[in-house]
Amino acid sequence: MKKIFRYLLIFICIFFVIPAICTKSKSAIEVNQNNQYYENVEQNKAINDQKNETSKYNYTRFGKINLFHNKTGEIEEIPMDEYLYGTVSAEMPVNYEEEAIKAQAIVSRTYTIYQISKNKDKHGKADICDDFNCCQAWISRDERMKRWDENKREENWNKIVNAVNSTAGKVITYNGEVINAFFHSNSGGKTELVSNVWGGRNYPYIQSVETSGENEYDQFNSEVVISKNELIEKIKEKYPDVLIDFNVKDCIKILDYTESGRVKNIKFGNINLAGTEVRKILGLKSTNFNFKIEGENIIFSVIGYGHGVGMSQTGANSMAKEGYLCEEIIKHFYANVQIESW
Repeated sequence: MKKIFRYLLIFICIFFVIPAICTKSKSAIEVNQNNQYYENVEQNKAINDQKNETSKYNYTRFGKINLFHNKTGEIEEIPMDEYLYGTVSAEMPVNYEEEAIKAQAIVSRTYTIYQISKNKDKHGKADICDDFNCCQAWISRDERMKRWDENKREENWNKIVNAVNSTAGKVITYNGEVINAFFHSNSGGKTELVSNVWGGRNYPYIQSVETSGENEYDQFNSEVVISKNELIEKIKEKYPDVLIDFNVKDCIKILDYTESGRVKNIKFGNINLAGTEVRKILGLKSTNFNFKIEGENIIFSVIGYGHGVGMSQTGANSMAKEGYLCEEIIKHFYANVQIESW
């Protein structure tokens, strides 16, 4: 009888008690593992949040700006780098090299701070506007995304954001002060001096420098064909007394050029005009042009795009393709400058 009871007890232990204990232990282990997993997730999230927080540049000045929207007349307070996302994406093609876009981010940040510091009353209560004819172009994230191919939107935007964030706080200085960081699309091979475009004094950090590789871009060459009558009418809008006798040799004549090879002054009949003024009147892409008269038309052949002062964007991209870093690109276009964190 005792043997039977002993066998029964062993049977119960083997088939009921031991499995129950093992199951309980396993459940406890799983619970502990799950708790540890969620604890790790929370810790990692906290670490990442801390990293993101510390990676944000702490602007001691100019952390936020007041942006004037020309279309609506509204003023929007916006963080500096968020403003730069819109400006860089509006001013430079996103398919340019990363180092070129980084250079543009530093240039745009510098230009913005210079405008706030030197021209603070230009826009009333606002620091800067979104009109490229006045300040810098700017576009909202939503509008920018609409203009990109759908399958490229996130990638493109992230490329812009990375260029701005990776250069956060960096500005261009000369003798410790931010520079007036002019930039343009295509210099036509050589940049221009400030005085030849806007008159007045030159800046020591903006010299005329050569840039290779710009002829590979669409912005390098352009042409404007205008009839003789249309030419006269366009000039008459500002100079009613102009007289051009196309039967006279040299009725139109380039009188002199700037150091970079752009038209400085040109004669139209009985008046002399600056090349910069002719560019505006006739809608030419730059002042680096020649012309020829064919029948009833005058054909203007233009090299480059923009005023030519400061950094050429196509020139920057050409340098980036050759392996130059953003700071090297900047120091090519602006003389004796430093890149500092503000």
